[in-house]
Amino acid sequence: MEIIGPNLDHADECEAVLRSLFMWFGIEHALLMYVRDTTVMPTFALADGRDLVGFLTLREHFAEAWDIHCVAIRADSRGQGHGSRLLAHAEGWLRSRDVRFLQVKTVAATSPSKEYAETREFYNRRGFTPIEIFPTLWDPHNPALQYIKVLNAV
Repeated sequence: MEIIGPNLDHADECEAVLRSLFMWFGIEHALLMYVRDTTVMPTFALADGRDLVGFLTLREHFAEAWDIHCVAIRADSRGQGHGSRLLAHAEGWLRSRDVRFLQVKTVAATSPSKEYAETREFYNRRGFTPIEIFPTLWDPHNPALQYIKVLNAV
């Protein structure tokens, strides 16, 4: 498997990955936004031949502060280290650009979702620190938890 990107033109394949993850990406307008954004934001994908196993899209807020806009690993390929590999690659790419901070938002623990408990555990294990909960940023039933990771110290 190889990592491709950051300029990706695989929207259909990214959409297929997202559609395999209904419990995470079940809001249609959000799913379509994430698909569109893979074509205009830096996106890395893990390719197994012609098939995409997963992808990670980044968004720049400031030269030194970026976020993980979307990360998804095909349902039948989860738990095999693919997300960790994509994240490590993206972090290296950002470090080489002197990015100091990488943030990500996910659903807070006040939500009963076991899927998002897995997501939070993924970020916890990879050195992200929870910073703040935004109860209504997305929706009152979908509280946002902000994580941050320092990539380059001053």
